[in-house]
Amino acid sequence: MIGFTTGFTREQQMTSHQAHAIPDVQNLNDSRKLAIDKVGIKSIRHPVRVSDKNGGVQHTIAVFNMYVGLPHNFKGTHMSRFIEIINGNEREISVESIEPMLREMVKRLEAETGQIELTFPYFINKSAPISGVQSLMDYEVTFTAEIREGGAYTFTMKTVVPVTSLCPCSKKISEYGAHNQRSHVTVTAQTNSFLWIEELVQLVESQASCQLYGLLKRPDEKYVTEHAYDNPKFVEDMVRDVAGLLNAEARIDCYRVESENFESIHNHSAYALIECDKRLGVGAN
Repeated sequence: MIGFTTGFTREQQMTSHQAHAIPDVQNLNDSRKLAIDKVGIKSIRHPVRVSDKNGGVQHTIAVFNMYVGLPHNFKGTHMSRFIEIINGNEREISVESIEPMLREMVKRLEAETGQIELTFPYFINKSAPISGVQSLMDYEVTFTAEIREGGAYTFTMKTVVPVTSLCPCSKKISEYGAHNQRSHVTVTAQTNSFLWIEELVQLVESQASCQLYGLLKRPDEKYVTEHAYDNPKFVEDMVRDVAGLLNAEARIDCYRVESENFESIHNHSAYALIECDKRLGVGAN
C-alpha cells in the first residue's frame, strides 16, 4: 500500500475541518424585516491618551461603547470583531485615531452606520482663588463619534462640570445666609472644529455661583462662600447663562445644556435643560 499525506499536521486538518463544520449563525437571513438601530458591545475598558491645553498628555482609562446599525435581513452582527478592532489599534487609543477606527468598524461589519463612545476622567490643575495653592479637579468627559447614513461623520463632546449654586430666593427671604449646593452642569456639544476640554469647562464655570476646587485654605473658603453669595442663581439661570455663551461659540453647531442642583434643603434635585441646533435655528435664541 502506498502512503498518502496532505502536507498538514493532524491539528491543522482538525482546525480546517472544524472551520468548515461550524455554522456562522450571524450571517443567516432574518425574515422579520426589522432593522436594528444599534447593536454592539458596551462597557469595555481600554487605555487612551488625551492631549491637554497646556501641551501635556493625559494617560487614562476609558469605557468604550461600540455599535453599528444592523440591516433587517441580517440575523446578527459579529461581536468579536468589535474587540479585534479596538485591540488592533494603538495600545493607547488617541483622539486622532477615533475616526479611522470607526470607519474600519463600519467597513468590517458591513454596516452603513456606526458609533463609538468613550467616557473617561479628565483632570485640570487649578489654583485656589486667594492662596494660589494648586490641586487637581476631575471632570467626566465623553467623546461620541458617529457615522450616519451616507457616510457623514460627526463628533460630539460631553462634559460634566461640578459647580456651586446658591438660591436667589433663599437669599432674598432670609435675614442672613442662603442655602447652596453642588450642581452638575452637563454640556453636550457637536463641534465643527477643534475645541479644548478646558475651554468648555471654563465656559461653564464662569456662569456658576462659584466654581469648585480640589483644595482650599481658609482665605479661599471665605472667598468662595462670599462669591457664591454675591452670585445667586436658580437652575434656570444656570442653563440660560451657559446657553448664551454656547450660542456665541462659532465652533459649536448644536448643543444640549443641563443643570442638576442637588438641593441641600430637599431630598430631591432641581433640573433644567436647553437644547439648540444653531444650523437649523432651532432652540435657544
